[in-house]
Amino acid sequence: MSAGLVILGIVVLLAVRVPIAFAILAPCLVYMASTGQSSGLALRTAAQEINSFPLLAIPLFIMVGVAANHTGIADRIFAFAQVLLGRVRAGLGYVNIGVSVGFSWVSGTALADVAGMGKMQVPAMTDRGYPRRFALGLTAASSLISPIMPPSIPAIVYASVAAVSTAALFAAAVVPAFLVAAGLALAVYLWGRKRPELVGEKPTFAEARTATLRVIGPLGAPVILLGGILGGFFTPTEAAAVGAAYVLALGFLYRRLNLRSLWRIIVETATTTASIAIVLAASGLLGWVLARERVPQDIASFLLDLTENPIVFLVLVNVVLILIGTVLEPIAALMITVPVLLPIAVQFGVDPVHFGVIVIVNLMIGLLTPPIGGVLFVLGSATRTPMHEVFRGTGPFLIPLLVVLGLLTVAPDLVLFLPRYLGL
Repeated sequence: MSAGLVILGIVVLLAVRVPIAFAILAPCLVYMASTGQSSGLALRTAAQEINSFPLLAIPLFIMVGVAANHTGIADRIFAFAQVLLGRVRAGLGYVNIGVSVGFSWVSGTALADVAGMGKMQVPAMTDRGYPRRFALGLTAASSLISPIMPPSIPAIVYASVAAVSTAALFAAAVVPAFLVAAGLALAVYLWGRKRPELVGEKPTFAEARTATLRVIGPLGAPVILLGGILGGFFTPTEAAAVGAAYVLALGFLYRRLNLRSLWRIIVETATTTASIAIVLAASGLLGWVLARERVPQDIASFLLDLTENPIVFLVLVNVVLILIGTVLEPIAALMITVPVLLPIAVQFGVDPVHFGVIVIVNLMIGLLTPPIGGVLFVLGSATRTPMHEVFRGTGPFLIPLLVVLGLLTVAPDLVLFLPRYLGL
């Protein structure tokens, strides 16, 4: 009953638009006071949640993404993708996806991707005759590749909460990220079959050479980040530090950075990191409350009585997580649900790394669904588009995303074969 009142309090506060960290903290502090727990215990519990070496990678990877936006890396990737894909039918649709794949290797968050790409890709597509809703929906959907493909901020948080290898989770997410890209590419192909007018011009040799030379530097970032982590040369935290230094060095080399813009990058990184940290701390306190009230054990007993089939369990988890993702920010949702659901998943024989990828993909789909839909609000703001237009444009692209989620649910080898092959 006490846990139920805490959850009810959180829901009510979220409904009246209280910031999520404080909506979680307030009911938890009331619970602790009412049960005779000290404020010192609450402070220690919240602080312990963010006192983690793996979480140190978060501000560094955020800096990589912020610096990539400020240094024109996205523009260089876009130009290169246009050279490769722009001349085929509906080519800018494939360019949209390709840019998101390329930028995902230095970003790690969907919001950074859609904020940087939305201003560039939506006008480029509409100027070439693509329907605005299609351009908006594809840009929003393709931005989800960033938080799935390593270096993924949600993956770092999950690895810390679940006590699994960050490198293994990064490796496990590579194939799902490419499956999302393939699903969206198939949607573009089916949409573009009857639109012969959407064929781009063949680039000249000079244009192709220039775009290729300009993208060599940015392509070094994923080699350092992914190659260093998966090759065992760096820990994810060390790779994040090296990657941040590399991207900043590119910015100065390209003369896109100076001391003033560097300060803006630092401030943006600090504010984003602080907002994530306070959500992590608040969610850790909520996890302590739920554990004290034996909520995970009660849910486990219910689900084990309901089914013994791990696939059925994962389907139920998918439904629950998608619903949660519609109303909660992904990091907070991850911190709240994983301590409850992961022990149950282990009882069903689900690999924690496989489960982590499923959780991340589910919660990322939530970024495209109202009423919260963080990606949609950022895209609407970046392109000055009414929200109902963004919502309607995104709807059709939920289908390939849900199909990919279904494949990952029923075929764990799609997720696990790469970390097993690499011995992670």
